[in-house]
Formats: sequence, C-alpha cells, structure tokens
Amino acid sequence: MSSLNSTIELDLNQFFRWWMRELAFLVPDKLRELFDDHQGYLIVSPDHGQLALSYYYRGNTEALAVIPANDIGKEALKNLKAGDSRLDKAWLVLRLTGAQALARELVLPAAVKENLQQVIAYEMDRFTPFKPGQVYFSVKPLPAGTEQGQMRVLLVLALKTQLDHWYANLKAVGLTADLADYDAVVNKLEDKSGRYNLLPPELQKPESLLTRLIYGGMAGLAVILALAALVLPVWFEYLAVNELEEKTKVLSKEAKKIETLQQEIDGIVAQAKQLVDEKTAAPAIVSMLETLSASIKDDTWLTFAQYADKHWQIQGESPAASSLIGILEATDLFSNARFASPVTQDKSTDLERFQITFDVADKAAKADDGQP
Repeated sequence: MSSLNSTIELDLNQFFRWWMRELAFLVPDKLRELFDDHQGYLIVSPDHGQLALSYYYRGNTEALAVIPANDIGKEALKNLKAGDSRLDKAWLVLRLTGAQALARELVLPAAVKENLQQVIAYEMDRFTPFKPGQVYFSVKPLPAGTEQGQMRVLLVLALKTQLDHWYANLKAVGLTADLADYDAVVNKLEDKSGRYNLLPPELQKPESLLTRLIYGGMAGLAVILALAALVLPVWFEYLAVNELEEKTKVLSKEAKKIETLQQEIDGIVAQAKQLVDEKTAAPAIVSMLETLSASIKDDTWLTFAQYADKHWQIQGESPAASSLIGILEATDLFSNARFASPVTQDKSTDLERFQITFDVADKAAKADDGQP
C-alpha cells in the first residue's frame, strides 16, 4: 500500500515526452515518412567474428543475414542493400551480447539524482570489477521502490575494448552505428527519449537539422494549441468575473475600508508577535546545522532532515546508529533524542538505516541549568 506521507515527484520532462509520442501517433504514416530521414532499425549482433543482421520496424523483427566482419562481409552487405531499399534509411543498432556487456541494478540515495552520471563514474570500481576508464556506460532509471529516500537504477556498461573493436568492424564493412545497447536490456527503439545508448558522445551521430526543425515546429504548434485550449476558457471566465465585479464595486467600498483597517491592525499585532518570538526563539537554523554537522562523524551520512516547531527529524545510514542518541544528547542545543522507527541493516552497504527525532533545547531551561 502506498504511504500518504511519501513525496510525489512530478517529472515534467517525462510528461512532455509522453505527450509528444501521443501527438506523433496522430500524424499519418505517409506524412511522417515524408519528413523522417530514418525509418526502421538495422540491428547488428556481433558473435565470433560474424555479424548477424536483422531489420526491426513497428514491433516486427525480420532476420536478414549473417556476414563475416571482413571484406567478404562488406561485399555481402552491399548486395543485401542493393536488394532491400529499406536498409538505406534504417537506424543502425549495435546490439552487444553478454560477452561484451553487462547490467546491474543499483539502489542509491535519492540525493544523487542530480549528479547521477558523475556518482556512478566515481564509484564504478565499487559497483563493478572495472575502473571508469575501462568501460562505456549508461544509466536507466527504474520504478521507485518502497524505501523512502532511495532510488533504483539499472547500470548498463560495455568494455571499451569490446565496443571499440566491434564499432571498428562495422566501419570496415561500411556501417556506422547510431546506437549501441545490450541484448539483455533491449531498448524500446520507438521511444527515442527513453532509450539508453552505450556509444560515447564522440561516436554518436548528430540528428539532422531538418528533423530537428520539423519536430521542433510540431512541438511548438502542439504547445500553442494546448495553451489556447487552456487559456481561452479562463479568459472567458475572467471577462465574466470582471463584469460581476463592476456590478458589486459600489457595495464593496465600505467593506474594503474596513478590510484595510483590519489588515493594518493585523500587521501591528504580527510585528509585535514577531519581536516577542525573535526574543524567545530557538537557536538559529545555521547554528543548529553547524552543531549537527560537527557532532555526527564522517562515516555517517544523512538522506533526509526536517525541522519544524523546535523539532528535528533526520534519516540516514551509519555503522553504529545507536551511538547517535548519546552524541545528540551531549550537545548544548539538542535534547530528547530517540529513534522514530526500528534500526534496519542495509545489506548492500552493511550500514544501519536510522530515523531519529530530537527536540531543540529550550533556552529558558538552559538558563536555569546555568548554561549559556
């Protein structure tokens, strides 16, 4: 069952990608083929010095031929293209096997989402037997799990030596790969925005200017139509409201005067309350954060921290979560530290996950104890 306290993330990029796919579905096939300079996919699977060729288009895959990765294969490919005009406009996919690539599911703190590629590259030798300089890799987000503050991703990687070798073999027979993936994690080829690519940027071919202009124009037109559909009803409602406001303006003058006086009184009361609150307030947020950071050891990290009404709640992982209670109680600013939920063990990191709540010590109580 979903938790009502879980955070709802709205991915606008994903929404607009879905929206554009739905709009593209409405475009007639003939019109789409007229403007799209690529149609279908020529999939090349390398194996023991040979290249297995197949053609994929709209959910259907057709085996074509198996050719050697040499001059003989180049001539065979030339003859194959001469008899099949579809191949000239097909995207070329280099599909690696388990001998050249691997995939691994990872569970990471949600805080690394903004710098996911950099974090994976930095920790590559911990997640895999390889160093960053030995592999090309891509990361696919997976559906969120039940653990709050965690994210699931699929790391797909290929040895540089293997991918470079087969990329060169394709070039030798007259082919240039547009995309490289792994046969155990096959891309949904029609979903251009959601698929991954193991080719490094320097080996990827840029999309044609005409295609970018066409899709950009279609996207702009779709946005204009959507905005018109949203704005016009609001505009008509706005006109109707203005008409009603004009009719009631005379009757509302006295009410506005009273409301203005009430706002002035409320402002004076709020200012007075603010002065009292500032005088008796808890320590500044910056001071509390400095104390929290200085107290917690470097082997402990937080994935969540929330402060409200002199009350803190923190979540994270530590080699010894039970020691944190005493550490927090030993500070001058915090008191009443306790676990909000049972401590659990993270098998992937061998660390203890914790959720601790504690209060900000009352300044009046500190003064009674003779503390500054």
